[in-house]
Amino acid sequence: MLIVDAHLDLAMNAMSLDRDLDLPVMEIRERERDMTQKGRGRGTVSFPEMRKGEIGLSVATVIKRTQWQGSPASGVASQEISYAAAQGQLAYYRVLESQGKVNLIEKVSELDAHLNAWEKDPGQTPLGIILSMEGADPIVWPEQAASWWKDGLRIVSLSHYGFSAYAYGTDTEGGVTERGEALLREMSKLGMVLDTTHLADQAFWEALDLFDGRIMASHQCSRALVPGVRQFTDEQLKAVVDRDGVIGAALDAWMLCPGWIKGETQPEVVGLEAVANNIDHVCQLAGNRRHAAIGSDLDGGYGTEQTPHDCNTIADLQKIAPLLSKKGYSDEDIEGIMHGNWIRFFREVLPED
Repeated sequence: MLIVDAHLDLAMNAMSLDRDLDLPVMEIRERERDMTQKGRGRGTVSFPEMRKGEIGLSVATVIKRTQWQGSPASGVASQEISYAAAQGQLAYYRVLESQGKVNLIEKVSELDAHLNAWEKDPGQTPLGIILSMEGADPIVWPEQAASWWKDGLRIVSLSHYGFSAYAYGTDTEGGVTERGEALLREMSKLGMVLDTTHLADQAFWEALDLFDGRIMASHQCSRALVPGVRQFTDEQLKAVVDRDGVIGAALDAWMLCPGWIKGETQPEVVGLEAVANNIDHVCQLAGNRRHAAIGSDLDGGYGTEQTPHDCNTIADLQKIAPLLSKKGYSDEDIEGIMHGNWIRFFREVLPED
């Protein structure tokens, strides 16, 4: 079954970790066997594995935080450096496109052409990518969003961990800055989608009040199931639903297992059933199946030491479908969750021309 994954840090993994994503996952792991940093030798994502798992369309990021005084998260010294690094990640996607390895999708006609080609020949069709920015520091000033739009950027989250020039994010408390208000206005004019994932609670609600465009939550789990500020409350999840957004369930184990201690808790304590539970929770809140989907965040700064025990590679996303079937979801509902809800959403939010 075709899967749409709404959050993969492909360029970050290639450029920051020096991973050749053309290689099989097991070969990448072997190359990193003697590395001791988190996630090394335990990666889950590569292009062959995505094809094996039928992840024919994904939202792929550019990301580079700026270090702001007082922020608990690390970053580079200036937004100009963030911009240059993110442009380098964009260049990575562009060279893959020129080699026929990926299709960069910027408008509805390109989305439909890609999906038609994938249906006819999934073995040979390039992997589809919609470009997103995780944390908006690479937009050096609000009006520069127009330049990024011309570059193909369609989705932006205002902040990541710590805080950005534009909003407070995970592990901080605060709202949207004046520059953030200006950026949201520019995004609305351009038709960019706001990704609400990683916003601090106050910033989340302020952003929804300030922004009149379309919103999503690319890789998000439920605070009702697992306490923690990284997860959304039921009220936040309902707010995304009420704005006709889609919520992608993430596979980072500490968001799936109550009491998880990073670096200590072992993956054996949580399985993909927890992902299915998060999907089901969104469906129950919404009262329908049209807002729940997948945004795995696999290899988003971690590897199999921090994924469900039954997820060895990204191809194992296919295991989610039978778990939903056991919960009583129909084949039509499952197809919507695995790909249809994101496809509908992107058909609605991408430009026609």
